[in-house]
Amino acid sequence: MNTVKGTVLVSGASIAGPAVAFWLRRHGFSVTVVEKAGGLRGGGYPIDVRGTALEVARRMGILPQLQEAHIETRLLTFVSADGDEVASVHPETVTGGVEGRDVEVRRGDLAEILYGATRDDVEYVFGDSIEALTEHGGGVDVTFRSGARRGFDLVVGADGLHSRTRELVFGPEQHYHRYLGYCFAGFTMPNEFGLSQEGVLWNAPGRGAALYAVKGSDTLHGFLVAARPEPPYEILRDPEACCDLIATTFAHDGWEVPAMISAMRDADDLFFDTVSQIHLPRWSSGRVGLVGDAAYAPSFLTGQGSSLALVGAYMLARSLATTGAFDAYESETREFVELNQAQVGVGDAALFPVTAEALARRDGRLRGLTTLAPESGRPAHTALVLPDPVVAAAG
Repeated sequence: MNTVKGTVLVSGASIAGPAVAFWLRRHGFSVTVVEKAGGLRGGGYPIDVRGTALEVARRMGILPQLQEAHIETRLLTFVSADGDEVASVHPETVTGGVEGRDVEVRRGDLAEILYGATRDDVEYVFGDSIEALTEHGGGVDVTFRSGARRGFDLVVGADGLHSRTRELVFGPEQHYHRYLGYCFAGFTMPNEFGLSQEGVLWNAPGRGAALYAVKGSDTLHGFLVAARPEPPYEILRDPEACCDLIATTFAHDGWEVPAMISAMRDADDLFFDTVSQIHLPRWSSGRVGLVGDAAYAPSFLTGQGSSLALVGAYMLARSLATTGAFDAYESETREFVELNQAQVGVGDAALFPVTAEALARRDGRLRGLTTLAPESGRPAHTALVLPDPVVAAAG
């Protein structure tokens, strides 16, 4: 007869949440995932799964699906402020990836695959979120925004950079938020440029614009990135003010930037945020733990957010399954996380140089790179060797 090890509430149904739910259920826990959105968020910009995270995906049995969804960006072209080509390179020479091994998929595709692997034996509650937590000797009492109240043995916050779970347990975000000097707008727009399986990155000092064409799509992913000495916290939840800030910053720029500004204002999927990391002295407190961006967001400049989420989910669930506590997860995973957070700016081509001098140096290095893929990835991506799986306690 199967026994349930305990009940766990997971907040967030993007990447880290369903991944940790998968492993917790495999280890015999009863799992509920709550997500404030009304359903899965589809689409989304391309993300990478590489290094140790590929082994996690293999152990989950989803690696073939990821490989099938692989969008295979083949070329990354850098252009100057005037629109002239600076260099065309293989994407992995910038990202530190490994061709033929790493996978690049739409964020929404990864979320769908993870949901599909968990929906049959994990309870999903969409359109709700955690409002309050009260921990006691026997568990955690949770009050939801809907007014519902339930009790769980453990709670895992997988609710992203602006985690509500983290705020409730550890206090205001600004205590742990490390701003990296940029804000950005992301959106989709029609592919009227003839791009296919490639990215084009335009730069001026302190400003960057990128267009990514995903295989099989008639739309592009557009990004506008602006260096700012102070984070614009006061407008983060005001889409019109965010658009105005970006439009003003890029007002005198050429290339395809005016068309991108127009598309940004018309987009129904605009996403605006700071480029930031989260650094916490601990990832858990009592019966509440954090995973993925909620615990250690590395920022998109590292390209490691989804990979850290997958690895962290495996390690957290294993820790709970073997010891009933979060301690082993923290002690065994922190060095790997910190190595990958430190990849900001590592490599031969920083994506968004702030000064004219730094941009000139960057362009000089780019011209010395090649369109051939590198033979090996960055050591940080594989710095953690996964411990052996725990024998499942429940079917």
